[in-house]
Formats: sequence, C-alpha cells, structure tokens
Amino acid sequence: MTRQRHESPGALLDLLSVMDLQSSVAVYVQIENSVQFAISSGRLKPGGQLPAVRELAERLKVNTNTVSKAYRDLVVMGLLYTRRGMGVFVCKDIEEKCGEDCRRRVLARLNEVVCESRAAGFDDKEIVEIVGKMLKLKANPASGLAPMLQAHLRRRK
Repeated sequence: MTRQRHESPGALLDLLSVMDLQSSVAVYVQIENSVQFAISSGRLKPGGQLPAVRELAERLKVNTNTVSKAYRDLVVMGLLYTRRGMGVFVCKDIEEKCGEDCRRRVLARLNEVVCESRAAGFDDKEIVEIVGKMLKLKANPASGLAPMLQAHLRRRK
C-alpha cells in the first residue's frame, strides 16, 4: 500500500500548528478540529499520513499526551486509523461525512455569532462590514483581533 503524503513535509505541520494556547478550547480539541477541517477541505487526503505525535507535540510546544489524545479521539470517530510502527493515517471514504459534519458545525456557530451580534446591538450592515474585514485579513483563530477590528470596536463606543 502506497502512503499518500501531504503536498510538502512541513505543510501539514504548518496547518496543524495554528493553535491558540490561551483559548478556552482545549488544545487537543483544537487539534481534532484542525484535522477535521483539513479533511473536509481536501488538504488532508484519504490515506494521507499525519505527523508523528512527538513531532507535532514539539512543534506546538505541548505534551505528547495532548496530541495522542486528539489522535485517539479521531480514531474513535472513524476519521483516522493507526498502523503500528508506521503512523496515523486518514481513513478512506471519509471526506463526504467529515465535510457534512464540518459544514453543520460551522453554520451552527455562524448562526450563534449573528444572533449574539444582533443581541449586542450590531445592525446587519455592521455585521456584514466586520465579516468582510475579517475575510480580507485571512487571519487564523490564534491571531486574535487584528488592529483594524480593534479600531472598529473603539469607534462603536
């Protein structure tokens, strides 16, 4: 069986290294989410190999048990499988299911954010403006609020 690797050795590590250690979301959950979204978007292909536990843990500066837990959970969810002595791989024929699950989660979160924004007094035009700015920034969850968005918040006061 041929092992399918990510487009470049460091690319997958880069993809999975966008963790916010200050977040209220546990790091192992952030890793699980990153893997799920990478499968859903096609950046992680069926049969593709994930980084070794130790390698990812060193990159994230977290305990190897944190990465092991994330990988174990993803195996239990049926998204990954392990081959003793070879590594952790993406299961075959999982992209569609993973994609549907991810879309459902993202849409639910977007709905929550829009409802919370309206409840906080943002009008629809302002919500669309903020989302537009965020899309232009191409930020990741660990980057926090960009200065442009912080300025927007100060302007509201």
